[in-house]
Amino acid sequence: MAGKRILIVEDERDIADLVAMRLKREKYDVEIAGDGLEGLRKIRSSPPDLVLLDLMLPKMSGVEVTAELRKDPSTADVPILMLTAKSEESDIVVGLHVGADDYVTKPFSMSVLLARIAALLRRSETTGKDRPKREELLHAGPITIDEQRHHVNVDGKPIQLTLTEFRLLVAVVTGKGRVLTRDQLINKGMGVDAVVTDRTIDVHVTSLRRKLGSARKYVETVRGVGYRLASVDHEES
Repeated sequence: MAGKRILIVEDERDIADLVAMRLKREKYDVEIAGDGLEGLRKIRSSPPDLVLLDLMLPKMSGVEVTAELRKDPSTADVPILMLTAKSEESDIVVGLHVGADDYVTKPFSMSVLLARIAALLRRSETTGKDRPKREELLHAGPITIDEQRHHVNVDGKPIQLTLTEFRLLVAVVTGKGRVLTRDQLINKGMGVDAVVTDRTIDVHVTSLRRKLGSARKYVETVRGVGYRLASVDHEES
């Protein structure tokens, strides 16, 4: 992963400098922004490969920054790893709900942080590599997925999904009605080395359904097990 650009958006300078120093030792190209507005400006001017984003920031919160990034097609796919001193589930849920791909709570182990960064970058990198080489679309009712271009349309209108949401949707649609457990979805959507809870997957699925709008019913809950594609004509072209 050497050479990947990472932007740290963190108002506690000691923490930002410490993390930046360690990331540079791992051969990452690192920048720092001290508040939410500065971070948003830097990301928009030159999207990095990954953003480490604190939840509590001056001028603009991490949640607000994430929401703005996900609205913009040019930054909608940038992986976001949220850093937060708040370990309460409600705060984590909010961050994931607006589009963060993963989170680490403070105080954190540097080795854990590095592992989560590497896993998220691998997910981002392999999203393009593991797709079929031939041009094809996936269909599920009004949902159309272009895996090559990372595009999703509902009733012909494009919707913006995070990397995790996109991979979860592809997993459900290609499952063609098979029930996928939460563990299977963690592996498919977040990688086999991701350290997350079942609740994390549920939050990502809730956010995905919200973005699907009228097509949310196609991602069906199988209570106590996981999720599957609701009964539709599974045809690909």
